[in-house]
Amino acid sequence: MSDYGIVTETGTVRFERLLPGPIERVWDYLTDSDKRGLWLATGDMALAPGGRVDLTFRHADLSPTKEPTPERYRHMENGAGLAGTVVRCDPPRFLVHTWGEGADASEVTFELTPRGGDVLLVLTHRRLAAGDMIGVAGGWHTHLAILADQLAGRTPRPFWSTHAALAADYAARLAAAPAERRAG
Repeated sequence: MSDYGIVTETGTVRFERLLPGPIERVWDYLTDSDKRGLWLATGDMALAPGGRVDLTFRHADLSPTKEPTPERYRHMENGAGLAGTVVRCDPPRFLVHTWGEGADASEVTFELTPRGGDVLLVLTHRRLAAGDMIGVAGGWHTHLAILADQLAGRTPRPFWSTHAALAADYAARLAAAPAERRAG
C-alpha cells in the first residue's frame, strides 16, 4: 500500500492507511474534537445526517516542532475555519461530510475496516474544484501522516515542511498523470 493518494476520477483523490486499532480508537480520532485536533482540526461535529461540522485548523500546533507559516498560507497562521454538513454517519465504520457549504462544497468520506489489531482507513475527497487537487492531496497526506504518528505514539512531524515537500511531490505526480486523471 502506497501512502500517496491516487486520483480515482476527475476531482477525486483517495488515500489508504493501515493504522493501529482498535476501530473505536480510530473513530474517536475522527469524531472527537480534542483527538481530531491533534492531527486535523478541532470543532463540533453532530454525528447524524444533516448535523453541522465545524472545523478550526491550527496547523502550526499539530507538532511540537515549530516552523514559520509559509507566505502562501499566512492568512491561516492564527487558525482557519471550515463548516460542513454530515451526509452519512454509521459509527464506528463510516462518516461522510461536506467540506465547506453551498454548491461549491466538496465531500470527504472516511471508511474504517478492522484488519486484525489494525484498522484500514480509506479517505476519499470528492468534487474538488479545478486547481485544488495538489494542495488537497498534499494536505490530506500530511494530516494522515500526523494521525499515524499520534496513533503510533510517535512525536508528530511538523506540518508546514512536510506539506511543502508533499505538495511538490503531488505537483510532479499529477503533471505526469494522463490529462483525464489530473485535478478536477
